[in-house]
Amino acid sequence: MLSRIDQITNDINSFTANTAADLEAYRLKYLSKKGILSELFDDFKTIPSEQKKETGQRLNLLKQAAQEKYNSFKSLLSENEEKASGQDLSRPSFPNQYGSRHPISIVRNEIIDIFTRIGFIVSEGPEIENDDHVFTRLNFAPEHPARDMQDTFYISRASAEDSSPDDMLLRTHTSSVQVRVMQSKKPPIRTISPGRVFRNEAISARAHCIFHQVEGLYIDENVSFADLKQTLLFFSREMFGQGTEIRLRPSYFPFTEPSAEMDVSCKICGGKGCNVCKYTGWLEVLGCGMVHPNVLEACNIDSKKYTGFAFGMGIERLAMLKYQVNDLRLYFENDIRFLDQFKTAF
Repeated sequence: MLSRIDQITNDINSFTANTAADLEAYRLKYLSKKGILSELFDDFKTIPSEQKKETGQRLNLLKQAAQEKYNSFKSLLSENEEKASGQDLSRPSFPNQYGSRHPISIVRNEIIDIFTRIGFIVSEGPEIENDDHVFTRLNFAPEHPARDMQDTFYISRASAEDSSPDDMLLRTHTSSVQVRVMQSKKPPIRTISPGRVFRNEAISARAHCIFHQVEGLYIDENVSFADLKQTLLFFSREMFGQGTEIRLRPSYFPFTEPSAEMDVSCKICGGKGCNVCKYTGWLEVLGCGMVHPNVLEACNIDSKKYTGFAFGMGIERLAMLKYQVNDLRLYFENDIRFLDQFKTAF
């Protein structure tokens, strides 16, 4: 029997399979229930006891070699078939499930695209900031309510009563990025600052303690309020449609003078009045104004030579208007049913 085992071993080692039919013939000949290896194991019962140990070991090695030969050729033929067909046969048969961009990301990218087309660059800064960049250099008075604990998330404070430039906090607006840009660059400056901001507010359908802003800044010689209005009109018509109108209402911000709130004509009712615009025909979208001379001087920019304008808008607010979402909390809940609605938005 040992000589027969040697002969079969040589046959198996020299075997090659070019087709699936060749491999199937090999399986039937050696590995099937009526194959050669099954016959050898049947004959094993009849050999003398003193030969059983060596013969049994040789038989097991032969069976193992035959199976490995079969597996290797099966894998090789499968790979060749896959390459020939040009398809990955191991991929699932059901269609791929595509994800979607978050509506905040969609609107953020659209805003950035609009302003970069007219020369603005994108600047980013830290979310954990000091009082100096968030308040002091932006002309906030020491007693300004925005510094109070009811509005700002402080991480560390030098004093419980008085504010300090070294107080650390979560930024309440991305204007802190504009301060860093003004400190590090010489005019002309034309930049937008998108990012996440934090305020100590109660969470509701129209407010949240976390939201996203895009703030813009343009500083150069002879920049006027007319430049600000024309820039915002271009943005509004690119964002909401060419028929969009804007209006500017006087307002107050510590870091701009004069200051204004900007409204856009309601696209839902065409300016006729509806429950979304509270029957006024207008929707408030952003705040803006001419950069206060004190801010320029605090950032080492000559306010007698340079002027500029700034604006800031909430991305959630614009997304609510664009997609007619009536609850701000939906943006933060990661409800797949809500997010799936934006699969086709890019």
